[in-house]
Amino acid sequence: MRIKSSSLALLLGPCLLLTALLLVLPLLVVALMSLTDWQFGASSWNWIGLGNYADLWNDATFRKSFANTVYYLAAVSIGSIVIGLCVALLIEAQPSWRSFYRTAYFMPVASTLIAMAVVWQFLMHPTVGFFNHVLSWLGAAPRNWLKDYDLALPSLAAIGIWQMSGLAMVMFLAGLKNIPADLRHASLLDGMRHPFDRLLRVTLPLLGPTLLFVVTVCGIRSLQVFDTVHALTQGGPNKSTEVLLHTIYAEGFGFFRMGYAAAMVVIFIACIFILTLVQQIGMEKRTHYR
Repeated sequence: MRIKSSSLALLLGPCLLLTALLLVLPLLVVALMSLTDWQFGASSWNWIGLGNYADLWNDATFRKSFANTVYYLAAVSIGSIVIGLCVALLIEAQPSWRSFYRTAYFMPVASTLIAMAVVWQFLMHPTVGFFNHVLSWLGAAPRNWLKDYDLALPSLAAIGIWQMSGLAMVMFLAGLKNIPADLRHASLLDGMRHPFDRLLRVTLPLLGPTLLFVVTVCGIRSLQVFDTVHALTQGGPNKSTEVLLHTIYAEGFGFFRMGYAAAMVVIFIACIFILTLVQQIGMEKRTHYR
């Protein structure tokens, strides 16, 4: 059945209008703002072209926050995907108490991250924290997890892995449900007796589309880290946990340099686009669709 152009315009019109108002227009405004020296509350501004981007190139804080974001992205994405897949496989292999385990592991995703950050702050407390009690019991010296320059960012990454593993687990469970049981039985008849062989030759190849989606989602969510940094470390100590979103927040709403913060937003959005594009192109060739 052929659809008239007028009917197609009526169908697509509201969607295109909302897309323009909610996505295209704000991005255009931010991109134009990044070319100015506007400060929040100022009555005037000047066009400075690429001046903000040139300043970012020489900004040590921005370079540090970019490097920290890349570290956090790699650690949290890899950690949450591996743990989420392992937990999903264990839950799928154990039918009893399956609903309980799924709910328990998904709770960090559904919980308020600020409230959970307070709990983690207590667990990592330098004197009364649970982790330091364990270290003392093992005969090791206590550590100031969130104030140590070398430990602060890995500690935040561990919190991110804990929080995101449940989301990866749920998506992997959905993917495992779509794998026909006949293929598993056929692999047993073909001599794949060891579970690791069936995982590599049957399960993982058929989980390709799910894995592609999980990698993309976890990567984007890792780039968007802000809550735990703002609640626990404020980017310290000595910028060791400064990440892109926290730097954007500090520049825009702390120092009121909205034009400079807008330039960071443009780079941040470009990073998300490039990351997603690379993941799609790099993994699409290795993904098998049934």
